[in-house]
Amino acid sequence: MNLALWIAQGILAAVFLGAGTMKVTQPKATLEVKPGMGYMTELSALQLKLIGSAELLGSLGLILPWWLGRLPILTPLAAAALTVLMIGATATHIRRKESITFTAVLGVLALFVAVGRGRLFI
Repeated sequence: MNLALWIAQGILAAVFLGAGTMKVTQPKATLEVKPGMGYMTELSALQLKLIGSAELLGSLGLILPWWLGRLPILTPLAAAALTVLMIGATATHIRRKESITFTAVLGVLALFVAVGRGRLFI
């Protein structure tokens, strides 16, 4: 189970690190024209930067606290926060009649990590 959790954490951290970096470093106008990023037109530049920042912090929270053994409770909390973020993303894609597969899979993986790593603290 520990190996499966680490694999899930690694996949999630890589995806959210990339997505967050893209949202934080690129201008909104650049992101709006990329394929699959049509939802960006509905968000302000500030909202995009905040979502990107949350994704970046979440990616770090998935790995560093558990790996370093410092405040390991932050890992399931980061995973839970990313689960909530993916629920919002999935709802947005449903509303826009777009595919929800990617966001739903990420949400389920994040929930798996939140529950799996959070068991020690219950």
